[in-house]
Amino acid sequence: MTRVLIIDDSAAIRCVLQEIINGEDDLEVVATATDPINALDKIRKFRPDVLTLDVEMPQMDGITFLSRLMKLHPLPVVMISSLTKERAEITLKALELGAVDVVAKPTLGIREGMTEMGHEIVAKVRAAARARLPRRSMVPPHHASGEERHSADVVLPSSLPPLISTERILVVGASTGGTEALKDLLTPLPATLPPILIAQHMPKNFTRSFAARLDSLCRMTVREARDGERLQPGHAYVAPGDYHLMVQRCGAVYNVSLSQGPAVNRHRPSVDVLFRSAANSAGKNAIGVILTGMGDDGAAGMKEMRDAGAVTFAQDEASCLVYGMPKEAVQRGGVAEVAPLNLLPRKVMAELAQRRM
Repeated sequence: MTRVLIIDDSAAIRCVLQEIINGEDDLEVVATATDPINALDKIRKFRPDVLTLDVEMPQMDGITFLSRLMKLHPLPVVMISSLTKERAEITLKALELGAVDVVAKPTLGIREGMTEMGHEIVAKVRAAARARLPRRSMVPPHHASGEERHSADVVLPSSLPPLISTERILVVGASTGGTEALKDLLTPLPATLPPILIAQHMPKNFTRSFAARLDSLCRMTVREARDGERLQPGHAYVAPGDYHLMVQRCGAVYNVSLSQGPAVNRHRPSVDVLFRSAANSAGKNAIGVILTGMGDDGAAGMKEMRDAGAVTFAQDEASCLVYGMPKEAVQRGGVAEVAPLNLLPRKVMAELAQRRM
């Protein structure tokens, strides 16, 4: 049984979260707290396995509390955040400090909105309970509402036309733990790399701030992808929240294609959709990397990439916050090589150098 402590100054949020979490056989809310000061006593008394934490609260804000908690008594934390630009930047800071995931608090209809997100909330709490500590940041996986699961077929059929280009591309997929993993993957890479496309499970109001954060840290240019733009060397393109990101070949060049087609594996953006588009459009000229994350999104697409001749890498279990997506990709035969996160930039560079020889 996973023991959960809810920290939120909103009585409505505390009540709804308690109902959702206690509705699961393997989860139990052992206590609630209205602010971090009150929460400290309850952490000592009830010894929870996972905390849910609001960003703005009286007496001490969630970021200050999280920073102190991770230094003194690390626990898995799921942040509760409103989807505004300011809150997005604060929440990314929380992920950087070590929060595991984010629940996007609805702006209207709190009870109805939170109840509709029940599946997402319990999935994130369960993932947090399995996460490795101490950790760094995490990325907020965005689950579309509803239980129906689709394959990439609903967005993009599989096809392998003859290649008429030798231009390389790199495609990367990540979920839980991905914000920090992507930073570690991209910051060592030079600005001379071929185009990089990134599908990170993240709500829409977070992706622009996330891309800007990466852009400030990386030698390459990082931004949200725009539909129809031509892919340029030295640029990384982050899938906008609530849009599938695809690479589309136009003659001898590659363009961005965005779609709001059905969610795939309950996600939009979906890693499977991005990876299939790379298999379809680039084949052996693509390099695929799958990073930390819960679930199996990307596993089928990575197998398609490898079958099309692409080189594929997966982050190893020891360096993953949650070893779900890479594990599934390995088990389905889609991964050519598994490596620790700190070695993946070197592996990518070595592959690109080998192809140039």
